[in-house]
Amino acid sequence: MASLVAMSDEPMAPEPDDKDWTFVLGQPCPDCGFDAAAVDRTEIPALVRSSATAFQTSLSLPGAATRPSPQIWSPLEYGCHVRDVCRIFAERLARMRDEDDPLFANWDQDATALEDRYWAQDPARVSGELTESSAAIAEAFAGIADDEWQRPGRRSNGSVFTVESLGRYFVHDLVHHVADISGVARH
Repeated sequence: MASLVAMSDEPMAPEPDDKDWTFVLGQPCPDCGFDAAAVDRTEIPALVRSSATAFQTSLSLPGAATRPSPQIWSPLEYGCHVRDVCRIFAERLARMRDEDDPLFANWDQDATALEDRYWAQDPARVSGELTESSAAIAEAFAGIADDEWQRPGRRSNGSVFTVESLGRYFVHDLVHHVADISGVARH
């Protein structure tokens, strides 16, 4: 996902991230150490907010658009990705609440990074958009009724989620990328 091969100042097509990250629902992530299974569902909104705060800070620093190495995304690129993850998961969460066992369309995050030119976006604007999208999904998770947590939904590859497991999976993505921008995650 975050590995792009740089050539000149515009990255080439990313190396595909074909790992099925759903394994993090049953074991701690070997790259960032986050244990999604240990997250109480009531913690999801606060974890979303704290991750967003880390990105807002990172996007405000000089050099936010600079990659630490040609193959590692800049904080700006990770911020764009996290903003889009918040938007995609908010849509999926809404569908799970409103529909019976919805099937989610595939989202090619690598293609989105290239099509939307993540590396060329304005860090201040991305920070504002990330603030908005993360606040919306944090509020949505805060508003889940007890009888909604086990509602199902399916990803295009067949992975089945409940609202609760979707929340834990989603929070791992955010926390993992905070580790990426902090230089803590192993690549």
